Amino acid sequence: MSPRFRGALLMAGAASTSACQRAPDIDILGSFFPIWLVCIVIGIMLTVIARMIFLRIDIESEIGPRLLVYPSMALLIAFSTWLIFFR
Repeated sequence: MSPRFRGALLMAGAASTSACQRAPDIDILGSFFPIWLVCIVIGIMLTVIARMIFLRIDIESEIGPRLLVYPSMALLIAFSTWLIFFR
């Protein structure tokens, strides 16, 4: 193997591991949970609360295909939580 090729492999290896860090997690009551899991739980809880509000003000019947709207809302809230608090 030529020294030039070996140097290129070494640089490629160093570049590919430059973004490796400790996994993003949060301590909850002594246990470490991944942050993405916390964001998904927050997204689902806030979507359930939004659905209750929609039912109370009687606009849930106006929402399009609920099978798409509520999971999309949960993902939107989860991604927004990730970006706002844990970016």
